[in-house]
Amino acid sequence: MNRLNIYQNIHKEQTVVSNCFIDDYMAEANDAQLKIYLFLIRMMSANLPTSVTDIADKFNYTEKDVLRALMYWESRQLLALEYDAAHNLSGIQVLSLDNPYEAPVRTAPRITPVLSFIRPASMQSGMTAPKPMAAASAMSPQNPMSARMNAAPASMQAPFGATATIAEYPVKEVASQPERPSYSMDDLKNFKKNEETQQLLFVTEQYLGRQLTRSDMETILFFYDRLGFSADLIDYLVQHCVERGKKDFRYMEKVALSWAEQGITDPKQAQMASRKYDKTVYTIMKSLGKNTSPAPKELEYINKWTKEYGFLLDVIQEACDKTVMTTDSHRFAYADGILTKWYQAGVRHKADIAALDASYQRPVKQTAPANNRFNRFAQNSYDFDQLEQNILSN
Repeated sequence: MNRLNIYQNIHKEQTVVSNCFIDDYMAEANDAQLKIYLFLIRMMSANLPTSVTDIADKFNYTEKDVLRALMYWESRQLLALEYDAAHNLSGIQVLSLDNPYEAPVRTAPRITPVLSFIRPASMQSGMTAPKPMAAASAMSPQNPMSARMNAAPASMQAPFGATATIAEYPVKEVASQPERPSYSMDDLKNFKKNEETQQLLFVTEQYLGRQLTRSDMETILFFYDRLGFSADLIDYLVQHCVERGKKDFRYMEKVALSWAEQGITDPKQAQMASRKYDKTVYTIMKSLGKNTSPAPKELEYINKWTKEYGFLLDVIQEACDKTVMTTDSHRFAYADGILTKWYQAGVRHKADIAALDASYQRPVKQTAPANNRFNRFAQNSYDFDQLEQNILSN
């Protein structure tokens, strides 16, 4: 294919975007994060104020979505959020990409009506060609904060800013749980001194919408200390649970123990495990003719088939197909009956089902005719073809 020539049509009003942003940051960000960052650059270049509400209205997002995107770019060290004495968000500093910034920990902000912009000194006289920034204290290089938007299959995702219905991740009791120690105040103080930990605790408070209690911080320290989870994985764990409406740390701990048992060590592995489960749930629901999120009882059935019985998805789909062709009601219970019989019969693969069905086929037994007044006498059996041949030969 021939090379394309790119031409420039100069306009007076321009918004300059750093090449470093395009090369090193753009690919990892999601749609909303990109829109909001570019909008901030545009407003800053024109010296125009804006607000969280204005941004939310412009892009049809919620204010929470906007704040989440702002915190993402702060964690990537492209923004610095400024707060007033009452801890209200009062300004946004767009940071130069050639000047790494170490963001201090701040208390949870409340929404403020108007935001102003602080232009970094290096950007006053135009954009320079910055070098890639070493984000030592930034969050995950695999970017779990943006990866969480792709955790569910496309058919189950809701538009950004809407409420997505995502299946609850299956949790089970781990046979041998790591012993959870009793942490002292000194342990927690030392834990909070770490810069990476400070950022993690700050972001966790934003997800939960409240300050962390001592018990909450002890649970996070347990993930970090005994389960060996990185700050990135804990960040993704909290996001994962909050997305599913689970803000209880007891639930988060169950998920964490389940991940530890599976050997999950980074956000990418956790995302793949979540995506695989969500896809399984969606496929089963669709196979049974349901387009809604599974109810708790329905999830129990699905977990039973996939976890306890260990059936592959194609086997479960075969049972669902038989169910749909047989009944219009109580389909989960009916499918469970089929799968339970298959499990007891030793079915493990789809090929086993055909063999099992063949073994159930028996020759039809000829039943004796009923003894009534029409056939109570001895019945004669004649070969009429043979009789015809005998007559013709005589």
